[in-house]
Amino acid sequence: MLINAQIIAEIKAIIAEGKEKAIRAVDHQRTLMYWHIGKRIFEEEQQGAARAGYGEYLTKYIADQLEPEYGTGYSRRQIELIRQFYRTFPIANTLYSQLSWSQYKLLIRIESEDKRDFYIAEAVKNNWTVRQLERQIDSSLYERLLLSNDKDSVLAVARGDKQPSDAKEIIKDPMYLEFLGLRREASYYEKDLEQAIITHLQEFLLEMDNGFSFVARQKRIHLEGDEFFVDLVLYNRLLQCFVIIEIKTHKLTHQDLGQLQMYVNYYDRVEKLDRENPTIGILLCARKNDSVVRFTLPEGTKNIIASKYEIYLPTEQQLIEEVNKEIEKRNPTE
Repeated sequence: MLINAQIIAEIKAIIAEGKEKAIRAVDHQRTLMYWHIGKRIFEEEQQGAARAGYGEYLTKYIADQLEPEYGTGYSRRQIELIRQFYRTFPIANTLYSQLSWSQYKLLIRIESEDKRDFYIAEAVKNNWTVRQLERQIDSSLYERLLLSNDKDSVLAVARGDKQPSDAKEIIKDPMYLEFLGLRREASYYEKDLEQAIITHLQEFLLEMDNGFSFVARQKRIHLEGDEFFVDLVLYNRLLQCFVIIEIKTHKLTHQDLGQLQMYVNYYDRVEKLDRENPTIGILLCARKNDSVVRFTLPEGTKNIIASKYEIYLPTEQQLIEEVNKEIEKRNPTE
C-alpha cells in the first residue's frame, strides 16, 4: 500500500507540472499574439502619422470592430495596452516565456528602462507570481536597493551577472512589512511582531528576497548555564551563510547591537561549516540611529546590519526623494 501511495503521489506531481507547463505555454503564445497585434497597429499608425489624432482614432476603430466578436479582452483600453506593449518591447525574442501577459501589463507601466530590466530579471530569476511582482513594484524594491547600492551593482546582481559579495547588496533598508496587517498607531510587543512574521513567512521571505530560506525561530543558545534565544535564523544560498535576525520594537541601542554580535559570533564559531561564509546579523528595529551603529561596531564591519522596518508602504515619490538624498550624500557638490 505504501508503494502504491508513492506512485500516485509521483503521478499527481507529474500531472501538476504538466498542467503548469501547458498553462505557461498557452499564456506565452497569447503574449506573442498580442505582440504581433501591437506590431501591426504600430505599422498602420506610422503610415497615418501625419494625420492629427490618427493613433487615437485607430485604437478606437480596432476596439469597435473586435470587441463585439471577441469580448472585453479587446476593449479600447486593452488595445491601447497591446499597442504600448509593442512600443516597450519592440524585439520579439527578448520576451520571456516565464513571464505572463498579466506580468507584462505591470512591467509596461514602468517608464525607466533600467528599473524595468531589474524587475524582469528578478521576476524570472525568482519565479515571481503576478501578485508577488506587483507587490515588489508597489513597495519600490528597486529604489530601496538603490539607497545602499549603486545602480550598476543592483542591476548586475538582479541579472545574475555577479554574485552578491556584500550583505548590503541584497538586504533592504528600510524593510516594508505591510503584509503583517499591523496597525500603524497600535503598540505591540516583539513577540507579536515575530509571530506575525511567522504567520506570513512566505511574504516575509519574499521581502527578504534573493535566496533566503527559514531555519528556526527562538533558537536556544546555552552558554555556561545561561540561556539566550535568537528571534529568527535564516540561511542565504547566494551568500552561503546563516542570517540572524533580532527584532526590536523600540529604537535601536548599542546593547542591541552587542547582543546581536554575540549571536553572530556563536554561529560563526559553533554552527558554521568551514565551507560557509561568515554569519550575517540583521537588527530589525522600529527606529535607528546610524551614528550609534557606526560607533558601536568596529570600523569596516559588513556582517552586522541595522534595518528599519515600516508597517505601511511609502509612496514611490517618497522613496525617489530618499534615493536622491543618498546620491547627493555620496557625490557632494564642490
